[in-house]
Amino acid sequence: MPPAKKRLRSYDHERTRTALLAQFEHAREAVRGLASDRFALPTGLGTWTVRELAAHLTMALEAVNQGLEAPEPDGPAVPLLDWPFATASRAGGIADRVEALAASREPEELFTVVADRAATLLPEAPADRLIATSAGAMRLGDYLVTRTVELVVHTDDLNRAAGLSVPFDRQALATATRLLADALAVRAPGASTEVRIPPYAVVQCVEGPRHTRGTPPNVVEAEPLVWLRLATGRTAWHEALAEAEVSASGERADLSELLPLMS
Repeated sequence: MPPAKKRLRSYDHERTRTALLAQFEHAREAVRGLASDRFALPTGLGTWTVRELAAHLTMALEAVNQGLEAPEPDGPAVPLLDWPFATASRAGGIADRVEALAASREPEELFTVVADRAATLLPEAPADRLIATSAGAMRLGDYLVTRTVELVVHTDDLNRAAGLSVPFDRQALATATRLLADALAVRAPGASTEVRIPPYAVVQCVEGPRHTRGTPPNVVEAEPLVWLRLATGRTAWHEALAEAEVSASGERADLSELLPLMS
């Protein structure tokens, strides 16, 4: 996997923090109103039920709480765009922790405890504060971006598994979309193909002739949630094409060998 050479874009710390907390609150309200029998529904994420998925949603923010309570680690900080490619190796350990957490408390209580802790720990923490994460030391500002991706992706999982319509905070959805679009540009550097995820992101990627003017010869376009499902392996490339969820034109517009970016 090619390392991230540079940050392709910056993220405003205050806006990211606000978006993260807003998305967490949307999920919390949905779980609070969920009928008890819905927690036993399957999610399609291995053996997880909705109850375990709800527990995992709380872990996205609780990881920040725990990082802020722990001593600041030594640097250097892991680049933000290295994070998407480091997630697959940790899946097994996460599954074990989720199952234990889901069995320890009711979902609504988990959300309340985590939200209360974040309200105390997060507001005054600076963006450049280093946090110990499973991927290595990260700047808090960068880590909040990764937590936002986790919350958005798993909110979509929750909606589909439980038949809900949990809203997406606009800034949170934009952040998740942009990070994973930039990750694609890291995985396949180049400028022959333009990937559009309106209204949030446009990136150029894939080696080949550089486009300079007019309509690009190779174009991929998808809506934000479709893109997130492709990038995280929820939807396969061929399935999205067959369902007309993604459009791809040009000989270099086939992204099937590049996706998913994380799982």
